[in-house]
Amino acid sequence: MKPVGKLMIIGGAVNKGSFTESEYEQSVEKNLNFFERGILRKIINESRNKVDSVIEVITTASQIPQIVGPEYKKAFEFLGAKHVNILDIQTREQANSDAIVARANSADVVMFTGGDQLRLTSILGGTRFHDAILTKYQETDFLYCGTSAGAAAASENMIYQGSSSEALLKGEIKTTQGLGFIDNVIVDTHFVQRGRIGRLFQAVVSNPRTLGIGLGEDTGLFIQDDCMTAVGSGLVILVDGRFIKDTNLTNVNLGEPVSIDNLIVHVMSVNDRFNLKTKELTIENTQYSPIPT
Repeated sequence: MKPVGKLMIIGGAVNKGSFTESEYEQSVEKNLNFFERGILRKIINESRNKVDSVIEVITTASQIPQIVGPEYKKAFEFLGAKHVNILDIQTREQANSDAIVARANSADVVMFTGGDQLRLTSILGGTRFHDAILTKYQETDFLYCGTSAGAAAASENMIYQGSSSEALLKGEIKTTQGLGFIDNVIVDTHFVQRGRIGRLFQAVVSNPRTLGIGLGEDTGLFIQDDCMTAVGSGLVILVDGRFIKDTNLTNVNLGEPVSIDNLIVHVMSVNDRFNLKTKELTIENTQYSPIPT
C-alpha cells in the first residue's frame, strides 16, 4: 500500500551555526542559509496545517540535545510555526510510554535531528512511538523529516559505520535495519563534503535492487507518491545498480578492493525530480528542449 504521508530527508549541516550568534535576528540570512534555500520553509508548507501544524523535534540521536533542540525550535518559530515542541527520548521505556505515544499521535510533523543513527534505531526501533509514527505515515497526511542521522535512519536498511577512505574494501561498510519509512533505498549523508561515494557503491553492489542516495549538506529530498524532488543548495547523488554487469565482490577476501562494472550514477540539484517507480530523472533546468513528436 502506498503511504499517504511524505518524507523530507536532509544531508546534514542544517543544525550548525544557526543561532550561535547572539543577535541572529539582525543577520539571520547569514546564519541560516537553509532559510534562504527553503528546506525548513518547505517542511512547514508541506505539513498538514502549515504554520498551525504540531511539530515535534526529536533529539534522540544527538549527544547535545539541550543545544540542538532549542535551535530547531527557534528556526521553525522564526518561519512562523506556532506549535513546535522538543521531544528528547533517551530510553525505550520512554518511547513506550502513554505520554510519548500521545504526543506522536498529535503530531503533524516529526523532525529527527542529526547525531548517531544507531541511537535512533536502538532506542526507538520497535517501540510504541515508532509504531505510532509509522502508522501515521502510512495512513495520514503526516510528514517525517530527518537530517543527517535522521535521514540515514529513514530507510528500511541504513549505513551505520564505514570510513570514506576504505569504503571500497570488502566488509568495510556496516549496515543494519533502519526505521522503515521507505523501501529499496539506502541513504548516506554529508555525502559530497566527506567523500562518501565509495560507501554507497559498496552498499549498492551488495544488493543492486537498492537505490543508493547520497545527500550533500544543506540539501535534501522531498518524497511523495514515488517522486523525489531535490531541495536546498547542494547535490544529491543517486547510484543505480540494476544494470551492473560484473563484480568481484564474492571472490575477494575481507579488506580487499571491490571491482564493479557499469554502475549508473545520477546527479540532482534543486527542483530536479526522480521517479522511484520508473527510475527516471527529470532535470528541471535542462539545456535541451523537448524533442517534437
